[in-house]
Amino acid sequence: MIHAVFIFNTSGIPRLTKFYTPLHQSSQTLIQKIFSLISIRPAGLCNFLDAPELEAFLGPKDGSDERWRVVYRNYATLYFVFVVDGAESELGILDLIQVFVEGLDRHFENVCELDLVFHFDEAHHILAEIIQGGLVLETNGDEISNSVKLASKARRNSFASANPLSLGSGAGGPRSGSLQTPLGWLTDRLAGVATR
Repeated sequence: MIHAVFIFNTSGIPRLTKFYTPLHQSSQTLIQKIFSLISIRPAGLCNFLDAPELEAFLGPKDGSDERWRVVYRNYATLYFVFVVDGAESELGILDLIQVFVEGLDRHFENVCELDLVFHFDEAHHILAEIIQGGLVLETNGDEISNSVKLASKARRNSFASANPLSLGSGAGGPRSGSLQTPLGWLTDRLAGVATR
């Protein structure tokens, strides 16, 4: 099971955090601990490590000898980090990180840290298309991209149909038949000539 997903920069500032299991301590302390574990590792080492130190944050593994594992990839200035248990394959998680990064790249057209800062909701949506409740739902990049595009289009149409100053671009909305500028709409309302 996937217990947590993080994206943070090379300074340790979190840009995306998602927990799938309850925490026993502060999330900020956990993020700092994980960053301290992976930031000191040389680039030549493998991208996963056992992390028994995380038991204090996430709890012991149900009496078994399994340890928490941290699987990560470093892309430019961002670390993509997954905290998993022994039931997950490390190589499978590395592939899942690649799918996540490709999904972000498709949506943001070459994702960067600022995309994650200013569009965190869209980044969370892409993650939710891939993982729900700590389990992998989808790994097909085309399906993920289509779902995210469809949701973005529905959100824009909903906003356009609910916004009285929209230009009537909302498909199926009450104002979709008339292309009226916001100034024209306001002038009609003030003059009392509101068309229905």
